[in-house]
Amino acid sequence: MFNTWYPLMFLDSCSPIMEQLIMFHDYTMVILTLILIIIFYNMTMLLNNTYLNKMLLQNHSLELLWTMAPSITLIFIALPSLKLLYLIDELKTPLISMKTIGHQWYWSYEYTDFKDISFDSYMTPNNQLRLLDVDNRIILPMKTQIRNLITASDVIHSWTIPSLGIKTDATPGRMNQLNIFINQTGLFYGQCSEICGTNHSFMPIMLECISMKFFINWIKNY
Repeated sequence: MFNTWYPLMFLDSCSPIMEQLIMFHDYTMVILTLILIIIFYNMTMLLNNTYLNKMLLQNHSLELLWTMAPSITLIFIALPSLKLLYLIDELKTPLISMKTIGHQWYWSYEYTDFKDISFDSYMTPNNQLRLLDVDNRIILPMKTQIRNLITASDVIHSWTIPSLGIKTDATPGRMNQLNIFINQTGLFYGQCSEICGTNHSFMPIMLECISMKFFINWIKNY
């Protein structure tokens, strides 16, 4: 059963934002399930109509109920949605800043705090993970506030890592800002999520999260 439904599930969350996104999804699905049950019940009653209420021409209380119930339901969905939206856009004081530039069809990265560290990231062919592996991966420390400045040099791209709950457009002439905080070490994969051209599917993202100690050593040995 797990293998059957796994493609329809979210990836394991590795950031606080993704945890909140999954919780909001589950919360909303409970509300939608209740609505589905009510609609299915009403449809069943229509098929088995015994005309018990055929003389009911007007009922102000009933009209008020079916007007207020959807409004209250939307409020219960909108409030946590707005809270999560502002939480995603919240910008904290970063310890490390990084710049991401989208090209046709590869990514360029610059560590703005370390002037000598910049590289291009191309997809590597004939790899074990098709369309996901790259020659130069991003290296970032764990449990650290990181600011990512995202732009593009030609057309609109989208820098996306699903397990971190990250998706930001890379727009030419515009600098978008993104806050990253990763809970655990490991490899995280993503792809451009904007249809940017013929080779849109060949510009993956690969991020490796390591401890701060190893990150400092990587900076020194770069």
